[in-house]
Amino acid sequence: MSIEQLHQILAMGAENPPPENGGPGDIRAWFEGMMEPTPTAQGIAIEPVSIAGNPCEILRPEGADDGKMVLYVHGGGWLFGSPRSHRVIASNLARASGVPVLSAEYRKAPEHPAPAAHDDVFEAYRWAADKVGGAGNLAVAGDSAGANMALSSVIRARDAGLGLPAGVALLSPALDLTGEGASHKSMADAPLVDANMMGLFNMLAFGDRDRTAPEFTPFNADMTGLPPALIHVGTWELLLSDSETLAARMQAAGVEVTLKTWDGMCHNHQLFAPFLEEGMASLNEVGAFLRARLE
Repeated sequence: MSIEQLHQILAMGAENPPPENGGPGDIRAWFEGMMEPTPTAQGIAIEPVSIAGNPCEILRPEGADDGKMVLYVHGGGWLFGSPRSHRVIASNLARASGVPVLSAEYRKAPEHPAPAAHDDVFEAYRWAADKVGGAGNLAVAGDSAGANMALSSVIRARDAGLGLPAGVALLSPALDLTGEGASHKSMADAPLVDANMMGLFNMLAFGDRDRTAPEFTPFNADMTGLPPALIHVGTWELLLSDSETLAARMQAAGVEVTLKTWDGMCHNHQLFAPFLEEGMASLNEVGAFLRARLE
């Protein structure tokens, strides 16, 4: 285990905090600048594509089968993040799975509150499914708020009769938008995303909308008939109980689901993959899951 690596990474991050009293543009620029030096997987070609007016990316490993695809949705609290900032995850999923990865972009809060981002990700799902000749040749993945929207799109596609993907992989999904889960109380001061920050994200994205509505959180949706799912979450994060409860609800609905908790890891530790053993190990395991589902 590399807890020492994680603490060193967090200490370095603390030296470059978000701008005080910064607006959405300032927060976005800060995060992009912080992530820009992070190495990405080698041998991955990047092709820009536009979906619903949003600048997305296809990350393609050499020799990959274009008849298969992984739709990946980045996190960032519905406020920040981009395919560029999360290339470390998307590129390593492409490398580990051997499958092209569509890294989807979406409109951000507060300029575009819910359901704008959810709608954009669903359009990316439709686009990807069409690109590979049907949802059965597609797998879906996402982290944090992106995992919320990734799973929401799968459920929405099921309900619309558009077909289900081969599998779903979720990294630290942000699902409990009311903060009622056990870890929201016991780990309110967890690193990277604490209770105050999560409250800000939810306020900007959802305002006074019903945060329990399945439209905004698949936490409360009918999960019957969903494809096999893999969930990774750290034991040192606010959203731990989101994953635990989701796995239990999926299992109760008859979904084949595997939950892996990473001891001592914080939220979205995969973003540190080049410098953190557990981060790269998680992406390798998720990539193997996606590859197996698409074979």
